[in-house]
Amino acid sequence: MDARQHIIVVEDEAAQRQLLVDYLGRNGFRVSGADGGAAFRKLVERDPPVLALLDIGLPGEDGYALARWLREKNGRICIIMVTAAGDTVDRIVGLETGADDYIPKPFDPRELLARVKSVLRRATGTAVPLSGQRVRMGRRILDLERRVLIDPDGGEETLASSEYDLLRLFAENPNRPLARDWLLESAAHREMEAFDRAIDLRITRLRRKIEKDPAHPDAIRTVRGVGYMFVPTKD
Repeated sequence: MDARQHIIVVEDEAAQRQLLVDYLGRNGFRVSGADGGAAFRKLVERDPPVLALLDIGLPGEDGYALARWLREKNGRICIIMVTAAGDTVDRIVGLETGADDYIPKPFDPRELLARVKSVLRRATGTAVPLSGQRVRMGRRILDLERRVLIDPDGGEETLASSEYDLLRLFAENPNRPLARDWLLESAAHREMEAFDRAIDLRITRLRRKIEKDPAHPDAIRTVRGVGYMFVPTKD
């Protein structure tokens, strides 16, 4: 079995697609190419990648739509958006769909390789050990070992299992957009209702516990069309 990390390149221009497949393949990755949404979906179902390189300007179903679909399906697959436009609006929209990074054409393949390695390094190197660790979350500290939230003055609040599990998932995946369905599945508890807004209600309660201003959250941010993302506080 090939143990190399799998990347899918989605590019409708055949020569450009093959160039990227070959280049990334020569640099230690197992790479598949797809010319559009239908081929991409089949590849993901058959052989999920660690990262998808999505061209925004695809005919028919564009890269934004594919990014949204992928985020809903699997919150852990990394996404880099590629476009011919350097417009800031395109970049913002791409990131709001759940992309981890963005690179405009034309680009040097070496820059793309550096971006790929950086995104994968962040994705695989962000897990927080669950023993003896504390993570700053908004105005409070999450004690992963004792399962409590700690106030700046030393006061503590014990967390319900479902609350702790959600905060732990965010702590393990900082700056990663996480899909609602993935969060619900990964932190499933009997008391969590099995419907679309269950995670939204749970996040609202958590924001009241950790945000300085729950109406304008900084720690647990909404990623439109995807889910939520934990952004660590910069001290």
